[in-house]
This record gives sequence, C-alpha cells and structure tokens, in this order.
Amino acid sequence: MAVLDFEKTIVDLQEKRKELLVQSKSEGKDYSSEIELLAKNIERLQKKVFDNLTRWQVVQLSRHPNRPYCLDYIDLILSDWFEFHGDRMHSDDSSMVTGLGYLGDQVICVVGQHKGRSTKEKVYRNFGMPNPEGYRKALRVMRLAERFQIPIVCLIDTPGAFPGVEAEDRGQCSAISENLIAMSGLQTPTLSVVIGEGGSGGALAIGVTDYVMMLEYSVYSVISPESCAAILWKDGSEGPRAAELLKLRAKDAKTFGLVDEIIQEPPGGAHREPKRMAELLKTQLEVRIKKLSADFQKDKQGFLKARYVKWRKVGRYILKQPEGYLEKETV
Repeated sequence: MAVLDFEKTIVDLQEKRKELLVQSKSEGKDYSSEIELLAKNIERLQKKVFDNLTRWQVVQLSRHPNRPYCLDYIDLILSDWFEFHGDRMHSDDSSMVTGLGYLGDQVICVVGQHKGRSTKEKVYRNFGMPNPEGYRKALRVMRLAERFQIPIVCLIDTPGAFPGVEAEDRGQCSAISENLIAMSGLQTPTLSVVIGEGGSGGALAIGVTDYVMMLEYSVYSVISPESCAAILWKDGSEGPRAAELLKLRAKDAKTFGLVDEIIQEPPGGAHREPKRMAELLKTQLEVRIKKLSADFQKDKQGFLKARYVKWRKVGRYILKQPEGYLEKETV
C-alpha cells in the first residue's frame, strides 16, 4: 500500500504492532502490554496528525491510490448492479459509470466517475476525466431514472472534465451546461457524494442535486491546486500554497454552504478501511434517500422549488457599508 509522508510514522507503528502479534502467536510469548502500548501510541499519533492536516495533505488523501473509487463502492454497497453504456450519439465513455442497483430494498440509479487502479485501467478510464459522451450518457440514464421516479445518487471523483481538443470539438462545454440545466429540474430525488476529488465543472456536471455530501478527506474546488498555482505564479510546484487559498476541504465547503453534510472517514482515511467506509456511506445514503423520497412524494412542486432556491443561494453575498456611511445628509 502506498504511504504518504505524514502517514509514515503511524504506518511504521502499525507494522510493528502486527509483527508483535505474529511473534506472540508463533513463539507463545506474552507481548500484550507492548501491543497495548503500541495501540495507544498509534491512536494518539493518528489523532494528532489527522486533526491538524493542511489543505494540501487533504488533497493528497483525496488522491490516495488506494482510496476506494466509484466501482468499489458500487460492489460493496449495492446488489443486482446493472450497468448502462453509451450516449446514443457518439460512443461509450468508460470514465463515467452509470446503472441501476439495489441499496437494501430500494432501487437507485448511480452515476459516477471512476479513475481506475492499474496503469492499463487508468488509461481505459481516462483517469476519471469524462468526455462529452460521458456527460451525455449520465444525462440519458438520469432521464431514465426520472421517468420511473428512481432516486439518483452521483458519486463524484474527478480531477475535472477532459480538457483535450477533441472533447471541445464534440461539445464538452454544452454537454456540461445541459447537465446543469437538466439536473436542476429532474423530477425525482437526487443526491451527490464527493468521494475523492471534486474538480471544477467536471464534478459539478453531476453535482446539482437536492442533497450534497462529502467524505471527510475529499476536496471540492473550481480548479486543482497545481493548475491554480501555474496560472497565478507560473509554477505548478506552488500547489500547497494554492490549496490553502482555495479552501477546498469538506469543512471549508460546509462553512460556505456548498455541501449539506460531511461523512466521517475511518481513522487514517477511507483507504485504510474501505469496507468500513462503504458501510458508513451506505448507512447515510439509506437515511438520506428515504427522507428525500418522502419529501418528494409529499410535495413535488415544493421539493423542486427548494432545489432551485438551494442552488440560487450559492455565491450570494451581502455588502456591508462602513459604520457611519450615509448617516449625514449632504446639502
């Protein structure tokens, strides 16, 4: 498993604890006190490190190569998964995953980006960067879900939409715009979760939903820190500096009102306990989908109006005049 710089000390202690457990069984010796002490040190150090992560470190966690991806969650939390392919206009985009499955006893539609694990799969999935056909496929399947009033869950994990010339030739901009417009009016409950990277319009194109959640160590930003640094300071290595200015952590997004809920990750991040993370996500999805579906059935027009109001508030700000401004009349 890949280890980030700030994780190394914790991982070393965890490995030492595992070695003592193996030794205890093989040698028949009692190392319980040493094992218990290591466990306490690991817990203490983990809390100290992860309670004080910089925004750049959170970016690194969101991109961790062992972090669960879209299809990992689908395999772990859904049953009877059936995947849809193709946009019926150009081709099938493998970076965008769409389909239907059961979450418990509830049928849901899932739309999400998948980055790929191995080099071969990353190339096949285009590193999780959808082309226009990917967004059109997503909209096609969401329209299908709308027809049968099936709740839609979007799993967001992309550095951004594919920026290649061929993508622009095929209408990348209009494909994303059409998704934004369509999702704002879909007549079925919608929910999105940022599970890793929420990059720019590539993420927002499947993120205009009734309820937005973020995993604790995911990020949501209009641009990647490296790209931002390259524009502002002509130096992509200034990514850590840009990350602090972008305020792209889940807690930042919650403060700004961009997301409704943060889902806590297992100690050390989702990549340390993927199955546990999937259980936590499944529990929250079941709760939220149940509530959204009930609200939708109770008052459909009010439900859609609430979605409109929710997104109209984004980016709104109030200008406060300096104290004493216009207190005296001018003659």
